[in-house]
Amino acid sequence: MEMSAEPLSQLSNDALLVLYANGDAPAAQVLTTRLLPRVFKQARHMLGDVMEAEDVAQDAMIRLWRMAPDWRSGEAQITTWLFRVTSNLCTDRLRKRRGVGLDEIAEPADPSKSVTQQIQDRTRGNALQSALDQLPDRQRQAVVLRHIEGLPNPEIAEVMEISPRAVESLTARGKRALATLLSGQRAELGYDDEPA
Repeated sequence: MEMSAEPLSQLSNDALLVLYANGDAPAAQVLTTRLLPRVFKQARHMLGDVMEAEDVAQDAMIRLWRMAPDWRSGEAQITTWLFRVTSNLCTDRLRKRRGVGLDEIAEPADPSKSVTQQIQDRTRGNALQSALDQLPDRQRQAVVLRHIEGLPNPEIAEVMEISPRAVESLTARGKRALATLLSGQRAELGYDDEPA
């Protein structure tokens, strides 16, 4: 019993997951289109590596498909569960590769911007990623979820399994640490770049 893509796109994440668990492949496609970019973005910012982020995002989605038959609607949001799984996968990878620098990884270029703007954006993105990489794991996770993913503190608290007050503390300390790490880096932020 398959539905057309238009009604499927109107359904909630829970409803789509239930349909998938009952054999509706188009429901999985709609849910993947909706969730995979967000999971990838979270992993990319936590890991600073596009290839690793792709692996983590795929692994997180596979875990979602595996647990679909056992999903209990209403107990938690699928996005919260998925962000928690992604965070845990990223944390595992970060623990395995302690000490590896990621300064040379560039953000994908946006062809609609000028070359100068692309270079400046990439430089700023690299500087931000380098600073994020220096934060303790929990601070980085809180900052990424709050200020890059835009999740509210209560949802971050669920993802990280801590209190909203602890989320506020982690994000505040993370923001202060980022400000300190980025202060005085005008060249890395593209303000003093020499022309090629």
